[in-house]
Amino acid sequence: MESTLVIIKPNGVKGGIIGEIISRFEKSRLSVSGLKAKSLTKQEAEGFYAEHKERGFFGELVGFMTSGPVILIALSGEKAVEKVRTINGATNPANASAGTIRHDFAPNTGENIVHSSDSAASAAREIAFWFEKSELVSYPAYSYLK
Repeated sequence: MESTLVIIKPNGVKGGIIGEIISRFEKSRLSVSGLKAKSLTKQEAEGFYAEHKERGFFGELVGFMTSGPVILIALSGEKAVEKVRTINGATNPANASAGTIRHDFAPNTGENIVHSSDSAASAAREIAFWFEKSELVSYPAYSYLK
């Protein structure tokens, strides 16, 4: 069992596709072990994305992530990091495969609808950034959809 973090970014929330995004993960037998709606502060966004601080897009990223509410999701399941990254598609929507979240919904790289952890180590750090252990649950995900 592996866990990962997904953030549905402000344009995904405003676009009314929260349920569609979560459904894609659940259909892949991932379980939602933590879920929050939150408006990020500038300090939270800067702290979470600190590894990008020296990059030219950092200020724009922080501004975008604080422009509206986000949905924070901890997902669990077999190969969760890899599954989520496949479901999301390439960071640049122009390079994302048909049927992925970014291909279907993202207008550009800067507003690419979702964030997800890039490794199990990043996932552990990122989940701990947003969730207390007491806010996480565990259950097996079964897909009843054919």
